[in-house]
Amino acid sequence: MIYTLVLTLIFAALDWLAVTIWRKWKILEYIAKPLTLVTLTVGFALVTRLEGIALWFGLGLLLSLAGDIFLMLPREQFIAGLVAFLLAHVAYIIGLTAGMTALPTLWAGMLIIVLGVGLTRVMKPIIGGLKAKGLTRLVMPVQVYGLVITAMLFTAMLTVYRVEWNASAAALVSAGAFLFYLSDIILAWHRFVNPIKNGRVMNMVTYHLGQMLLATGVIFQVVM
Repeated sequence: MIYTLVLTLIFAALDWLAVTIWRKWKILEYIAKPLTLVTLTVGFALVTRLEGIALWFGLGLLLSLAGDIFLMLPREQFIAGLVAFLLAHVAYIIGLTAGMTALPTLWAGMLIIVLGVGLTRVMKPIIGGLKAKGLTRLVMPVQVYGLVITAMLFTAMLTVYRVEWNASAAALVSAGAFLFYLSDIILAWHRFVNPIKNGRVMNMVTYHLGQMLLATGVIFQVVM
């Protein structure tokens, strides 16, 4: 896993450079962006053998790879990319909730309130931006996606209080889910509300690190 993780970091760094310093080298982004997820997925599969909950996370990584490809095509397929990532989050949710025996009610309730308020505050300007740009057909898909990725973050953070998850694994998947969530907020805000300085690279850095932490957390849970 260490070798594939190093390769993943190398390809990720090349992709970050491709959207900042080397923007004229579009071909570099076309190569580095998918290879980041390819190497991460291969390493993850080799270590976990996709046994138990790892199968769902392996599927999520493959769906994320499909989403990456859809979003970087010359004629971007935004809806296809959105659906691919939505299904990736569903796969992660299934993996994260597998074997759940007891729900920490107080913690879960507080978390639902915090995430619900946060989602409402973030989604309002994003939906307003979509409508202002005449993209009303995207309002419902984006709202559904927002709910699903929030559910993924919720289930990841619950692992901290679940006895069947070890502390290191729970911390890693929680941090990874949060970074993934943050990357999508940055992407949506940058595209539909107001351009963010260095928004593209911020989106990719948080996304790649989020995926790496999620995968590493599952490895800690399944293998170690």
